[in-house]
Amino acid sequence: MNNVADMDYQETIRAAALAFLERHQGEHLGDLGQFLSRTINHLVESLEVKEALATHLVHHAYTDLMSINTRQRIDLQASSDHHIVITDPIRGCTWSLPAYLIYEHLIAAGRGTRLTPAT
Repeated sequence: MNNVADMDYQETIRAAALAFLERHQGEHLGDLGQFLSRTINHLVESLEVKEALATHLVHHAYTDLMSINTRQRIDLQASSDHHIVITDPIRGCTWSLPAYLIYEHLIAAGRGTRLTPAT
């Protein structure tokens, strides 16, 4: 019974770590170490999790986040020159984004990678 309670506790803390990672991933686009450290500190300070356990669970939660982030796809057939349609087949969600918003919030804000033509 004690082992079951420990696993439930760890799953709860891992879910809290994943929720924190999802909420704050856009704030640390260039520094993974800082992003993970911030999440570990959140668990230690807010939820009073021991640092070693927090580190372990944050790394597992980050793996979960990468799995979530790679399942979204651009639907090329539904997209147009001015709107990009993104789908998440696991959650059954679809989003339509105007291309100018992607430009404004990612490229013009300096978060995109500029590609140069091959010569």
